[in-house]
Amino acid sequence: MKPETIAIHLSNRVNDTDKPVVQPISLSTTYEHGDDSPIYSRISNPNRTSLEAVMTALEGGADAAAFATGNAAGMAVFQSLPAHSRILAPSDMYHGLRSQLLKVFKGKLEVAFVDMTDIQSVASNIHKDTSLIWMETPSNPLIRVTDVAAICQIAKDKGIRTVVDSTFATPILQNPLLLGADMVMHSNTKFIGGHSDVMGGVLITAKIDDFWENIRNVQVLGGASPSAFDCYLLCRSVKTLSYRVKAHCENAMAVANYLERHPLVDRVYYPGLPNDEGNLLACKQMKGFGGMLSFIYKGDSKATDRAIAKLKLFSNATSLGGVESLIERRAKVEGDAGNSHPSLVRVSVGIEHAGDLIEDLEQALG
Repeated sequence: MKPETIAIHLSNRVNDTDKPVVQPISLSTTYEHGDDSPIYSRISNPNRTSLEAVMTALEGGADAAAFATGNAAGMAVFQSLPAHSRILAPSDMYHGLRSQLLKVFKGKLEVAFVDMTDIQSVASNIHKDTSLIWMETPSNPLIRVTDVAAICQIAKDKGIRTVVDSTFATPILQNPLLLGADMVMHSNTKFIGGHSDVMGGVLITAKIDDFWENIRNVQVLGGASPSAFDCYLLCRSVKTLSYRVKAHCENAMAVANYLERHPLVDRVYYPGLPNDEGNLLACKQMKGFGGMLSFIYKGDSKATDRAIAKLKLFSNATSLGGVESLIERRAKVEGDAGNSHPSLVRVSVGIEHAGDLIEDLEQALG
């Protein structure tokens, strides 16, 4: 089955005797004992089983584990590593997970931040105690593209595990497991959910091994599992993922082309632009360029904030991947945890009419 069909049918496991077309929400926290029935909802739930099944199929993996948030999914990987393991992570890494590594795992794990677009830099920073290479492509917030296949080959030659945060790409545009990665992560809060009304995270593994069993133990015993209702909402949303992503991509391309020509925009970061540093690689390993872009406004942080405040259709809000367009000055959100340019603006381009979005930017940027 193709992704559009997988998303609809594998997210909908109906075993109710009334035969509803849509899988009901199973709100029970406990179940009568039986050979194949769930036992306790923290351990297993029919709605979570459906979510994990459809995400496994969309990524071409062997199994999936759903979590309450994307950060919880990332943490499960870090918690499953041996103490004092060394991690290679992107210098342009999502600041929530970066802060997690630096604060929660301080003294427990060693981390080195490197430019993942520089293959030689990655290779030269691998030490004998390196256990994990964490990639994020396209990256947040500079939308940089990492050569997943090349880094995975280096890692495999040295027996190092690889995980790719593919949140910005979604399974529709990129499949890291097929490029050689051991595991892929998504923040389901973003494009998978797609409506800014549910949180979640998921890990999909290429194979079931001891490390994966460690992650399953973190999921079950740590307790950061998503609720049945959250899983139901995510299964509802994933049905339209393919078509929403197409609209996000088309609109982002139109907005990026407009911004690139604007006299008050210094630089646009979007791999769909022919002169973007990640364009050739994105054409090779992705099926589209995504709905996220960033740009640097020609003005200081205050001027940038004033321009954003004039927008009518773009909400000045954190997060991304919803049907509505969001915008924010990234450094203002990251605070001390980030290293973004003071006038860097991150845009999650929604699925409104592209002409309306461009008109809104025109009146705000001036």
